[in-house]
Amino acid sequence: MPIAVGSPAPEFTLKDQDQKDVKLSDFKGKKNVVIVFYPLDWSPVCTNEHICFVNDMKNFEKLNAQVLGLSVDSVWSHKAWADKMGIHYPLLADFHPRGAVAEKFGVYLPEKGITGRSIAIIDKGGKVAWFKNYEILQLPDLKEVADALTKIK
Repeated sequence: MPIAVGSPAPEFTLKDQDQKDVKLSDFKGKKNVVIVFYPLDWSPVCTNEHICFVNDMKNFEKLNAQVLGLSVDSVWSHKAWADKMGIHYPLLADFHPRGAVAEKFGVYLPEKGITGRSIAIIDKGGKVAWFKNYEILQLPDLKEVADALTKIK
């Protein structure tokens, strides 16, 4: 079951593509956080999804939101993919134990060994303000995500 809107977001610390620790609590009281759960680096739909985020990043910055990508890929895969794609926001490696953070949000797919495609918005207070699951092959609508961000107080 996916995490419920209104519930506290589970705290986590994961490494990004630059080997830096990123903690969800680092953003508490400062920014809303958009967590983009996605199956795998290098896959076609994930590539298209992140191209959309890269192209629309100014809009998310205007909305005072921090975008975090999260998948079960390694730091090294994230680094190579981010460099190739021009991704400058953190890509978090939920690599070991595999899918542990995604599992806390109810989006890990153990039978496939991947993270499902979902987007969670965590408000400045650390609560889940918006959440949506997508089909693996479905490209999320970033306008819908931006609209949800504008409604968060």
